[in-house]
Amino acid sequence: MARLAIVTGVIVAAVVGCGSGNGGGLPGAAETPRNQTSPGERTAQLPNPGMAWVIFGTDTVLAEVASVPEEREKGLMGRTAVPDGTGMLFVFPRSEERYLWMKDTHVPLSVAFFDDSYRIGAIKHMEPLDETLVDSEIAVSLLLEVRQGWFAENGIEVGATAEVIFGPGLTVR
Repeated sequence: MARLAIVTGVIVAAVVGCGSGNGGGLPGAAETPRNQTSPGERTAQLPNPGMAWVIFGTDTVLAEVASVPEEREKGLMGRTAVPDGTGMLFVFPRSEERYLWMKDTHVPLSVAFFDDSYRIGAIKHMEPLDETLVDSEIAVSLLLEVRQGWFAENGIEVGATAEVIFGPGLTVR
């Protein structure tokens, strides 16, 4: 048990990930740990490969992870829905100011930009198919896209800190 907790800590500290790119909802959505386990029990399990849990107290997002350039460029393009409690976590190899757009993205999104301590430094709302660049305003290596309004509906605001647990076997480039 202690060894698994150490491995989990190394995975979280490494901030690594990979994603997939299907055209429907997010894969593994039925496997979210939302309100099913205590924090201590969560350390004994991990999300599926290519996925991460982004945990804000009792609210958890099951996020598909985009950690290589091709996955980050595609993002949620072509999706017709982002079910509640799911999203996409973009992981970059280093912190810097980031710019996003909604090219070919058909679902309105809210995006949280995280500092290196997993604290939300900004939340922006993005409209479908809008190609206007949205600036992170802070240096980030991690950002989370969810259905527009999800953060507000769950009382998650700028300044909130997340616990992020990545699935096994992930790489960032």
